Amino acid sequence: MNARARMGWTVVVAVVAAGGWWWQGRGGSGDGAAGGKAAAAHSQAVTLVTVGQQDMPVQAEAAGTVVPLNTVEVRPQVSTTVRSVAIQEGQFVHQGDLLFTLDDRSDQANLEKARATLLRDQATLADLERQWRRNQELLAQNFVSQGALDSVQAQRDAQLALVASDKAAVRAAEVSVGYNTVRAPLSGRAGAIAVHPGSLVSPTGDPLVTVSQIDPIGVSFTLPEAQLPTLLDDGPQQRTPLAVTVLRKAADGGEAAPMTGQLSFLDNTVDSTSGTIKLKARLANPAQALWPGQYVTVRLTLRTLKDVAVLPQAALIIKGDDREVYVVGADQKASLRPVKVLNNDGGRAAVSGVKPGEQVVMEGKENLRPGDSVHVAPAAGAASAASGAASASSRAGAGA
Repeated sequence: MNARARMGWTVVVAVVAAGGWWWQGRGGSGDGAAGGKAAAAHSQAVTLVTVGQQDMPVQAEAAGTVVPLNTVEVRPQVSTTVRSVAIQEGQFVHQGDLLFTLDDRSDQANLEKARATLLRDQATLADLERQWRRNQELLAQNFVSQGALDSVQAQRDAQLALVASDKAAVRAAEVSVGYNTVRAPLSGRAGAIAVHPGSLVSPTGDPLVTVSQIDPIGVSFTLPEAQLPTLLDDGPQQRTPLAVTVLRKAADGGEAAPMTGQLSFLDNTVDSTSGTIKLKARLANPAQALWPGQYVTVRLTLRTLKDVAVLPQAALIIKGDDREVYVVGADQKASLRPVKVLNNDGGRAAVSGVKPGEQVVMEGKENLRPGDSVHVAPAAGAASAASGAASASSRAGAGA
């Protein structure tokens, strides 16, 4: 074979070798991409949340009605006419403030008569005292008999009793005069005034005015009788009264700042018709934000769960009465774990079965299976930023 032929065969072998190398490389890269795709298919994008630890109150919520702690219908204790009205309708009054004055002329006359009778009988008693002492001296000198002294002493003792009766009559007359000055029995807000100067009033007639205590104020509500064991276990026996939170509407229709108080009353019977038990809370109301008859929402804190594991309720997988979560370990694999919900509070749930600090799947658990590998999905903001950077790069390349 000549040199020219050998040169041709050498070129052919080189081309074939190069083509085989190129084909092998192409096939290898394809297998690598397929392997990468398979790996990516078995790793699901999820969002994780860390199980927290905190105290969580166990609360019962109910609809409540604001009620005054005390309401007094002010009535006269004597039959007479009204002389003057010292308050206005709707006015806030303090205990002891003057409300009405009544016509007390008849009672004043009776008081003066009782005092005059007392003075007369006291004068008679003074005379009998002198006679009794003088007869004692005469008896010592044998000028009077013992019988005479005993007679004067009996008159003296009877007069002492009469003077005591007169003093009681004076006090009774003073009380009757006092009935003609009507004062506020408690601090609160006065209602509508039903009388005017000159009106005839009596103890059996309509009340002069109604005074309702609004600071502090009460909120009445009911709970199902199923809550009774908890109330009895944690309520009357504990030293600190149960805490109550009252939610109400603001003037603009939104939620006003909540008000707090304490449970003050637990009824001694369960209403058999409704299966509920009546309760009442007591709250400070200095700004008069709560008004009698107002409808509010009441949250009664029955107890507090200490240092419990807390996670969002959206992380729970609901299967009938069972609750589960996907827990992601250090190997980035998801394992299905049953949990028990101890309490719900808004969007959070206190659970047992997981430990604080563990990672649980929040989103992406729909197609997840136990043992699947997971990776954390990029945040929406990061994805948008990456997309924007890629678009900017493309525009820059096109411009170039």
